[in-house]
Amino acid sequence: MSETSTTLIQILEGALLAAGRPLTVAQLGELFEEHERPPNADLREALGVVAERCTDRGFELVEVASGFRYQVRQSLSPWVGRLWHERPQKYSRAMLETLALIAYRQPITRGEIEEIRGVAVSSNIIKTLHEREWVRIVGHRDVPGRPAMYATTRQFLDYFNLKNLDQLPALAEIRDLETLNAELGFNEPLPAAAAQHAEVENLSGPDETSPDHGMTH
Repeated sequence: MSETSTTLIQILEGALLAAGRPLTVAQLGELFEEHERPPNADLREALGVVAERCTDRGFELVEVASGFRYQVRQSLSPWVGRLWHERPQKYSRAMLETLALIAYRQPITRGEIEEIRGVAVSSNIIKTLHEREWVRIVGHRDVPGRPAMYATTRQFLDYFNLKNLDQLPALAEIRDLETLNAELGFNEPLPAAAAQHAEVENLSGPDETSPDHGMTH
């Protein structure tokens, strides 16, 4: 390996470690002056070498929707997770079902989610999904009342280690909600440089009510 290639790899390793967030190939290219900027193909090749160097390490380089990032291997989460004393994350069945419907049926309105599930979606669930930046409003359905349409975000893809929605497990492969929970990996790998920013929230109180109890959207 040439000295130039070695330097390029070291620069990328340092940037990925220091950033604490995913970096795209374009963002990595911006680290260099215009006259010294490597072609994208060279950057991707160097990133491949960086990933290979992680093979026998406790962390790995992965590509998610927002770019490339280091993260702790998921198999090590039982030990690494003990660095934080918060209780494990808990997600209600109602929240999982709501998130799954948005992911697979987007764009979808709250009313359409309620129609499929047969129960009203609590405001607390929608609020939590918004606060986690997993869903966003992408428009309004052209029907009376113009209800908001929800879709997943880039942060949703990043959290579940997905590059795009095509990587979601096929619905035909999902036998039940527990399978979906495992497929999406709610016990996700901890980002190596940003795990300290992880937040733990528990839904409290009732998650849903019958649509006949006056819930509106």
